[in-house]
Amino acid sequence: MTFSDKMSYGDYLGLPKILSAQKALSDAPDELLFIIQHQTSELWMKLMLHEVHAARDAIANDRLPEAMKLLARVSRIMEQLNSAWDVLRTMTPSDYTRFRDALGQSSGFQSLQYRLIEYVLGNRNLSMARPHEHDPDSSALLEAELEKPSLYQVVLAFARRQGFNVSDDITGIPAKEPHREIEEIRDLWQAVYQDPTRYWALYEVGEKLVDLEDYFRRWRFNHVTTVERVIGFKRGTGGTGGVSYLKRMLEVELFPELWRVRTVL
Repeated sequence: MTFSDKMSYGDYLGLPKILSAQKALSDAPDELLFIIQHQTSELWMKLMLHEVHAARDAIANDRLPEAMKLLARVSRIMEQLNSAWDVLRTMTPSDYTRFRDALGQSSGFQSLQYRLIEYVLGNRNLSMARPHEHDPDSSALLEAELEKPSLYQVVLAFARRQGFNVSDDITGIPAKEPHREIEEIRDLWQAVYQDPTRYWALYEVGEKLVDLEDYFRRWRFNHVTTVERVIGFKRGTGGTGGVSYLKRMLEVELFPELWRVRTVL
């Protein structure tokens, strides 16, 4: 990679802006760790959204090989997000209490990009948009996402184009609530997994979705473990139940039929 005479490596990457974006609110040494961990996670989430949007578009237009590459990258991005918790867990409760009060009501619960990821993957819990109601731009982005089919809806629409009987009620209108298990969709995946050679494209995309949710589940588990390790069962800074809320989130399934089909095969 080369740069022009007028552009340096730092200019190209915007490093002066990025490296000066850490504004600590206390003199606690570990606050820099806390800020950078969340900032880098937001950068990875930006890339994840970019890739998931592209994968959804590729599947909608029957470009499955392209979608497979993109979804594989999304899983690797989730691996990076998971690794970030390992660094944050080096912060002890004593370290965190030195700057926790300075955070006020700010919380990762308010992450717009995380909410957009949940929505594009199908966990469309409309009540989770409330923390963003004060910001018209954020609300507009969430509404725009809700006007599009989820990634899973696009996959199921592809299955219909492959000859499977998928009701238009499932894919015809962008979902406005979290996806719940549907028996006919489980039967669809059972047929695919019983004859993967015949339905290779769907078999491959199904496994990519399982990979993605596998990493996503690990991310949620690492999140709740880190929070419990650092603050115990205190309420979160954003007003949620902290660990109790995060443990409930562990029960959320994005693609339930792909997990149930393993039992019936």
